[in-house]
Amino acid sequence: MSDFKDHFAPVSDAYGRHRPGYPPELFDWLAGLAPHRRLAWDCATGTGQAAGELSRHFDEVRATDASARQIDTAEPRPGVTFAVAPAEASGLPDHSAALVTVAQALHWFNTDAFYAEVCRVLSSGGVIAVWSYGLLETGDARIDAALLSFHDADMGPYWPPERRHVVNGYRDLAFPFQQLDTPEFAMQCHWNLEQLTGYLGTWSAVARCRDATGEDPVERLRSRLDPIWGDLARVRQVRWPLALRVGRVPSAAAHA
Repeated sequence: MSDFKDHFAPVSDAYGRHRPGYPPELFDWLAGLAPHRRLAWDCATGTGQAAGELSRHFDEVRATDASARQIDTAEPRPGVTFAVAPAEASGLPDHSAALVTVAQALHWFNTDAFYAEVCRVLSSGGVIAVWSYGLLETGDARIDAALLSFHDADMGPYWPPERRHVVNGYRDLAFPFQQLDTPEFAMQCHWNLEQLTGYLGTWSAVARCRDATGEDPVERLRSRLDPIWGDLARVRQVRWPLALRVGRVPSAAAHA
C-alpha cells in the first residue's frame, strides 16, 4: 500500500456529486453471470457508484478503496460494507465472492498482485468485470472538439501516465482470465453546462493543474463553451461508451 498514489482525495466531495452513474443493465447482466448472489466485491469503489447498483443483486457487497478520503465521502447504502483496503489485500475470505468489479480504476493497480487476490477471493465459477470510460460525447461537433482539445492539449501535461490505458480502453492491460463476450453498454446523462463543468472538475488532471498553476482550467474552458452551448440552462445528452472486459477465473486458479 506504500506505493498508492491518491489522485482523487482533493476532489472526493465533487466526485460523489458529479460523476455519472453506471447503467443498471450492466449490473443486471453481470449478476446473471455470477454463480451465486451471496457476496460481490467492488474494488476501488470510490464513493460507491458501482457498489450501490451491486447491492440490488447481492446479499452483501464489500466495497473497498485505498483512499480513506473516498471511503469517508461514500454515501451509506443498505447491504454495502465500505472499508479502506488496497486492491491486493481485500480482507475477504478465500473463495467467498461470486463477482469482483473494478470501475474506472484498474489502470492504477499493480495488476499482478491484484489478479492474485482475485483468484484467492473468487469462488468456483466466479466472474471478474473491469471497465473504463474515456472522453464524453455530446453529439455536437463543436463542443466535442473543444472537449477533445481540453483533454489532450490543455490537460495533456497533467494526466498521469496510466491514463493511456483509459484512452485505449484497457486493450494493453493483461487480463489472464477466461474472457467472455460482452454486450455494449454506455453511461448516459442529460446535463446542462453547469453539470458538465462540475464533472470535468473531478478529473485527476484538473486537480493536478490547479495545484501546479493555482488556476482553474475548467473556468477557461467554460469561457470557450458558453457561446457554443447557447442557453446555459439547456440540457444536452452526454454519453460515455464503456470499455468492458469480463472473465472467469480458471477452476485450477480459483482453488489454488
